[in-house]
Amino acid sequence: MAVYIHERYNWTDFHWEDEKILSLLSDVRNLQGKLIGKVELLGFELKDEANLETLIQDVVQSSEIEGEILNPEQVRSSIATRLGLDNSGLVNADRHVDGVVEMMLDATQNTDKKLSIQRLYDWHGALFPTGRSGLHKIDVAQWRAGDMQVVSGGMGREMVHFEAPKAERLSQEMNKLIGWFNMDSTVDPVLKACIVHLWFVTIHPFDDGNGRIARALTDMQLSKADGVNQRFYSMSAQIKQERKGYYAVLEKTQKGDSDITTWIVWFLNCLKQAIIASNAIIDKVVRKHHFWMHNASKIGNDRQRIMLNKLMDNFEGNLTSSKWAKVTKVSTDTALRDITDLVSKDVLSKKDSGGRSTHYELNW
Repeated sequence: MAVYIHERYNWTDFHWEDEKILSLLSDVRNLQGKLIGKVELLGFELKDEANLETLIQDVVQSSEIEGEILNPEQVRSSIATRLGLDNSGLVNADRHVDGVVEMMLDATQNTDKKLSIQRLYDWHGALFPTGRSGLHKIDVAQWRAGDMQVVSGGMGREMVHFEAPKAERLSQEMNKLIGWFNMDSTVDPVLKACIVHLWFVTIHPFDDGNGRIARALTDMQLSKADGVNQRFYSMSAQIKQERKGYYAVLEKTQKGDSDITTWIVWFLNCLKQAIIASNAIIDKVVRKHHFWMHNASKIGNDRQRIMLNKLMDNFEGNLTSSKWAKVTKVSTDTALRDITDLVSKDVLSKKDSGGRSTHYELNW
């Protein structure tokens, strides 16, 4: 029978082999510095846009890791509203999306606020506003009352990957974690983000939502490490890409001892890739800015502006007149007039031979 890390004496006396992580940590810190320097050159408006794009990715991908698919347009609308950014023409977000967004923004914008049990309860309540996870009623805004196992496989072939601490230990374990998180320490701020993630998912204090809250805590600590309350890279998006490796290294670490070198190396490599990938978000923001500088005067109505923004963000498939009509809630004739106008101004290009296969692409 497996012995889990939390069953060992003084299990939170984490240690690691410096020689295996220092070079990697130095690389990450160097990349963080370069990224923040690059962002500072963007100016206020583009920094806000880059922050918005990163937060959208973070919220959507963190939920997707748990198999929950959020509507990116609803997430965009919810974040833009709360950040006071222009969100005219965007869809209304449902209560659940708003809750996920509120948790993430509280974590990353209010890094100077102390972590507390009540704050974690508030995050959990925001994640589960109906008191249910799918069809199942769960304990919300309180520590779980029962046992917690991470299991895979069908009935009769179940494999237990991990068993969390018993419910009666949760109050003591969480008080210790919160005290450590709020304390000034000599641990590098990036390593602190790495440790809090592992520590929280090991305790698994809630009935559900532990992974999302662990990633919110990670983002909160990374915001402290960056020295800014805006996000310009998404750890959750990178974890989603490396999901198999993520679960494998967590399982291995939780069946080991307090030497967490392997976990730290994995985390730092993942973080390094997340920062490198952030360049794509920043490049997209700059590209959008240049597009509007050249084309803003050519736009004849709000429908065109909304659809062009969609094409640059999360538009699925090819743009057709029928899709335009459906999204903007106008007739196909009106949609075709809007599109033809933009084609004549060289904002859109007509593709394919005609008929049902006719679609349009953005010239950018």
